[in-house]
Amino acid sequence: MTDKPTLGVGMVGYAFMGRAHSIGWRTAPSVFDLPVRPEMRALVGRNSQATAAAAAALGWADTETDWRALLDRDDIDLIDICTPGDTHAEIAIAALAAGKHVLCEKPLANTVSEAEAMAAAAAEAERSGVRAMVGFNYRRVPAAALARELIAAGRLGTVRHVRAVYLQDWIVDPQFPLVWRLRKDAAGSGALGDIGAHIIDLAQFMLGEKISGVSGLTETFVKTRPLPEATPGAAGLSGSSRGTEVGEVTVDDATLFTARFAGGAVGSFEATRFATGRKNELRIEVNGSAGSLVFDMESMNELLFYDGTEPDQTAGFRKILVTEPTHPYLHAWWPPGHLLGWDHSFVHEVRDLVTAIADGGELRPSFADGLQVQRVLQAVLESAEKSSSWQQIPD
Repeated sequence: MTDKPTLGVGMVGYAFMGRAHSIGWRTAPSVFDLPVRPEMRALVGRNSQATAAAAAALGWADTETDWRALLDRDDIDLIDICTPGDTHAEIAIAALAAGKHVLCEKPLANTVSEAEAMAAAAAEAERSGVRAMVGFNYRRVPAAALARELIAAGRLGTVRHVRAVYLQDWIVDPQFPLVWRLRKDAAGSGALGDIGAHIIDLAQFMLGEKISGVSGLTETFVKTRPLPEATPGAAGLSGSSRGTEVGEVTVDDATLFTARFAGGAVGSFEATRFATGRKNELRIEVNGSAGSLVFDMESMNELLFYDGTEPDQTAGFRKILVTEPTHPYLHAWWPPGHLLGWDHSFVHEVRDLVTAIADGGELRPSFADGLQVQRVLQAVLESAEKSSSWQQIPD
């Protein structure tokens, strides 16, 4: 029996998302029967000593201090981008031009123009069999994928309402340092792009429809923060290191917007880092003419479903425990009732990416999907700058 072909992976960045992606690359081959065998060949970071320590801890065979070195390595077939948004376009476009497949963390870029260039590069590369995907990992939570299946099957009838929130509180303290996620030059936007992008993509994924227009507002509650001490490889989510000087916060702390979907449904979206007591609450409710469903990441193995066709005497929301082998992704895991966690979404992401690369199948979310989310983000910002005026989303 011959060995499976390999897929050499190089990853740029090793902080928060880099650690999560590493779990995906390490674990997917031991859970799923993949058509090719991913090999974690090189980790890239600017600080050689810190990168070597991260590579040893995360399971990478080699290190580089410049991502451009990956472009010339014959043993690297795919480049995984886990860096701040201001670097995504340069790395992804160069990688695709070099014939490397690309996995890029969300949001795709910091601006629509960057995202357009990336989507164009991906479309050109795909003609030669080179693939690209955006890392919207919440699509890969089994309960969220089941929600999409139920909506597609018509179990909710005509969808009318979507309510989506993503609530965090990690910068409530005014003394939390000015990390890169709070600077527009590095992050593009604040809560909107960081966590709002997730609920935009997830809502569109569940409905199978694009958002066609928005009206939004943004707020920055804390205008200045202490500058962080220099910390190699800092994740951008830790408040343990701050200096005595202060700098300006140039992104939103909170964003709210209303939306209309192409099929006619209306939606409300809220993304904030100032929901005191909320650590990472992502919740989406969808109401239709024949039923409703609720997905809550804090109960990520469950889906609440209301069947509006049942008699009043027995109708009510019921909890579906999404652990059956017939549910999305669950055939490869544990017996029913044994729960999965947040990190498993990255394992599923690797499984879908590697399989599509090997068999040429559909690969979503594509860079075109990432561009569409970027257009929604931009429209929300433009609306907020124009007294919440209605903004159409370019198709």
